[in-house]
Amino acid sequence: MDPAREACLAGYRRALLELNSWLENASSSDLKRKSNGTRWTNEELLFHMVFGYMIVRSLLPLVRVMSRLPRSWGRGFAAILDATTGPFDWVNFWGSRAAAIVYDRHRMGRKLEKTITALGRRLERETPGSLARSMPFPTRWDPFFTADMTLADVYAYATLHFDFHAKQLSLRPPDSSPGSS
Repeated sequence: MDPAREACLAGYRRALLELNSWLENASSSDLKRKSNGTRWTNEELLFHMVFGYMIVRSLLPLVRVMSRLPRSWGRGFAAILDATTGPFDWVNFWGSRAAAIVYDRHRMGRKLEKTITALGRRLERETPGSLARSMPFPTRWDPFFTADMTLADVYAYATLHFDFHAKQLSLRPPDSSPGSS
């Protein structure tokens, strides 16, 4: 397996270990406490971090389809999405708050495990050609979306998103290595 693909899969495994550590070690009051620099609680932000992986599963088929269409269509699509940033931000915020009720501390670890298992299986089957397929993205929706993203970029996006938001948690750093204190 190529180094970039292996690094992506390693990032998935690390994120799962970190999430499970936070969930196992945080008290209910820790999870209800506000995160740093967001309007979410720690539990809502943890779900939002899991959601980054869930959204990748939806983005993969979109990239496959859009990469086959004329580039002007993709640029137009990205421009329309950029124009809807306000409604997107509202749905993104309130959706994560509501979903954290369903995917709470007892369910989000399993959800992330199932999601990254599925993503990992798909990533392992990708060819170099399929990973190079690309489409224009709405750059105003997320700091890690670039004007043109390959399928490989989309697979890697989830862990970038996870790591960015992990710094905003007001929880003790995860203990993902045995014997650490």
